[in-house]
Amino acid sequence: MTPRPVPAAAARSGPSRRRDRDPEGRARNARPRDGLGRPLPYGQEGVERQPEGVVRTPDESLDEAQQLLDGGMPFHAHEVLEDAWKTAPEAEAPLWKGLAQLAVGITHLARGNTTGGARLLLRGTANIDPYRSDAPHGIDVAGLADWARTTADEANGPADTGSSGTGGSGTGGAETRGAAERPPAAPRLRAGTARPR
Repeated sequence: MTPRPVPAAAARSGPSRRRDRDPEGRARNARPRDGLGRPLPYGQEGVERQPEGVVRTPDESLDEAQQLLDGGMPFHAHEVLEDAWKTAPEAEAPLWKGLAQLAVGITHLARGNTTGGARLLLRGTANIDPYRSDAPHGIDVAGLADWARTTADEANGPADTGSSGTGGSGTGGAETRGAAERPPAAPRLRAGTARPR
């Protein structure tokens, strides 16, 4: 009898490495993460993640996500908005998906990935734009879409003139990765909400 080959992923993880599970038995990566959601080595202290699968009202989702954005934790805000997307009525699901994509875009920008961040901001904008004329829950769709486009343009920089080899390519290379990792100023999810001081 010929032994069956071991899949590459199983070979890498080794016999003692089992998939992380939450208390209900669902697959959930328990690896610690930093404030921007990047995995840290097991055993290192990380930033606690948002609980997954929490059903919140739209107001609770927006308030919690705004607090996390204001606190410089866009990855965590994305987790809240993703829960809202998964539980939203069908007619609102693209809106919540777009809001989650905006938070992921901010996360990528803060990590130094300007190209990916800008793309996600524009994808999120495409999902929220159809709600511009009749936005539910006081969401400032017009303001968010304008903010996301401006932020994406700034992340990509000026058009590449070909003179320097780095201008405006938006590659997210070493010149941006060495910068202080801070998300851009948090956008206001709802009109009329003040920025924290």
